[in-house]
Amino acid sequence: MASFECITRSKISKADLFDRSLSIDAHVGSMAKSREKAVRGVTAGLISLGEEVTWRAWHFGIPIHMTSRITEMVSPDYFVDEQVRGPFRRFRHIHEFLDDGEETVMIDRIEFAAPLGPAGRIAERLFLARYLRDLIETRNRYLTGQ
Repeated sequence: MASFECITRSKISKADLFDRSLSIDAHVGSMAKSREKAVRGVTAGLISLGEEVTWRAWHFGIPIHMTSRITEMVSPDYFVDEQVRGPFRRFRHIHEFLDDGEETVMIDRIEFAAPLGPAGRIAERLFLARYLRDLIETRNRYLTGQ
C-alpha cells in the first residue's frame, strides 16, 4: 500500500471549498487533460454521503473506469471517497478542511494499492504515487483558482 498527502491553502471559505470538492462538474473541469467524465451514478452537481459516481478517463493512453462512493462525511470538515470498482486493489481519498485565520487549509490524504502484486508495488513507488499526486495538485489548483 502506498500513501501521500497534499496540503493546499486558499482564501476560499471552508464551506465553499468543501462544496467545490464535492462538485462533479468541478472535478470534470479539473481533469480535462485526462478527458474524465462522470458516466453513471451522480453525473452532475454535488455528490453526497452514500452516493456513487463512475468515472471514465484516459490515463497512460488507456481508458479507465472507476466507481467511487462517498463513505464518510461531516460537513464542512471532511469527507472520504473510496473505490468500489476500478483499477486499484484499494483506493481511499480523505478530504479534510481546516480554518486557519483568514485561510482554509485543504488536506488530501490518498491511500492506494495497485493491482498485479509485486509488479504493482514497484509501479506504486516508481511512478504511480507521483502521477496521482500530480492529478490531485492539478485538481486543487483548479478548485482554488490558482
